[in-house]
Amino acid sequence: MQPISHYLQCCEREIHFVEWGRKGAPNLILWHGLARTCRDFDELAFALAETYHIYCPDTIGRGLSQWSPDPDNEYCSAFYARIAQALVDQLGIDRMRWLGTSMGGAIGTHAAATTLKGRISHLVLNDNGPILNPAAINRIKTYAGNPPEFNMVTELEAYFRTIYAPYGWQSDAQWRRMTETSVRRLPSGKITTHYDPAMVRQFILHPKDYDSWDAYDTLDMPTLVLRGETSDLLLSETTQEMAQRGPRARIATVPKCGHAPALNVPEQIELVREFLAE
Repeated sequence: MQPISHYLQCCEREIHFVEWGRKGAPNLILWHGLARTCRDFDELAFALAETYHIYCPDTIGRGLSQWSPDPDNEYCSAFYARIAQALVDQLGIDRMRWLGTSMGGAIGTHAAATTLKGRISHLVLNDNGPILNPAAINRIKTYAGNPPEFNMVTELEAYFRTIYAPYGWQSDAQWRRMTETSVRRLPSGKITTHYDPAMVRQFILHPKDYDSWDAYDTLDMPTLVLRGETSDLLLSETTQEMAQRGPRARIATVPKCGHAPALNVPEQIELVREFLAE
């Protein structure tokens, strides 16, 4: 099975997404992290496609989605949640399960409390929580806000293997796919990462986007938090508090990973499968 690529106008912006699975099955949204793309979920979506009708969007400014002409106002959780609502409304989705990695989890939390309130039946937060470690945010801003330039695709792959080593084990083919689905060529002929570097301005102009206890405390759907064993972004004390507040999330620690588990190996996939089936 291969993903089917689509484009829709959402909030007057062109949003790309891929579709997996069979029509009529329960709907599942898989939303990627800050500087990533929808294709990060290929292994997970392939494994779940017999059970769910799956949609994996590229966030505005990432992948094949349009870059924002108004980045200071549109690269923020509120606008991302509006895009999520516009997307699922056009697709005719009333109820859905939602899994988000990092930023995708933050969007899910925000949307579940606002634009998609009452419509998300199960929420999986992959290495994301209502408050994040500032030191790790600064680390991510440093590499994401200043994307490097290379002469060769293989150099970009080596770069990804370094900065995304905390994802855990990935096969050579998976690293190559990550690279080939995350590359754009510059007018100079050099290559760089796929996304709009202005997206990191969210941390400067919308600093409260990743301080979301108020939203989290309103949630009541079954919630699973996956924390990479060595994650520097989602601290263990935060997950302990998440288990006591709001939806009282179930916490699962993913071994041999930091920020964020790639959800590409059987053990990780089964954690997700079992929770979503409840």
